[in-house]
Amino acid sequence: MVNIVEWTKELFLPLGGFGLFLLAFMEASFFPVPPDILLIVLSLLEPENIGLFVLVCTLGSVLGGVFGYGLGYFFKYAFVEKMFSKDKIDKVHRLYEKHGVLAVFVGGFTPIPFKLITISAGLFYIDFVKFIIVALLSRGLRFSIVGGLLYFFNSAVKRFIENYFGVASLLVVFIVLLGYWIIYKKLK
Repeated sequence: MVNIVEWTKELFLPLGGFGLFLLAFMEASFFPVPPDILLIVLSLLEPENIGLFVLVCTLGSVLGGVFGYGLGYFFKYAFVEKMFSKDKIDKVHRLYEKHGVLAVFVGGFTPIPFKLITISAGLFYIDFVKFIIVALLSRGLRFSIVGGLLYFFNSAVKRFIENYFGVASLLVVFIVLLGYWIIYKKLK
């Protein structure tokens, strides 16, 4: 997992804000690495552009979410059944029936891989307009919190990363894996 994080930084970091948009788009529909890593790095390198990076990350994630929604909506079970068992699909369906767009909000705000939320929202016909609104709110809130922390604590975050980069990297990997584990347990 650490290799994919390094590969992601090498591929997307040189592209700046456009790379952030691409990574956020891809993560919301099919890629395993969250854009938060690149958002943090770019914000530390260019603190004067934190607001722009938050906006770019949010828009990329929501538009990628629309793409993921389309995958679930148009390809339905033929696409999803290749990735998950019928039991797991039914369990997620019950989750959406019980919680509706709240499931989208929680998935958009937490480390749960957003692509699982976007594809399943399309699969289970969550209202598209509500989906977009809730995705904008949850992803915007998540990335705004990251951006706000970086804006107010930029030098402290830089020092932490410089002194504890290995620990910080492991923490990011742990959070991603925890998100996958939570989803796995919920679907089991």
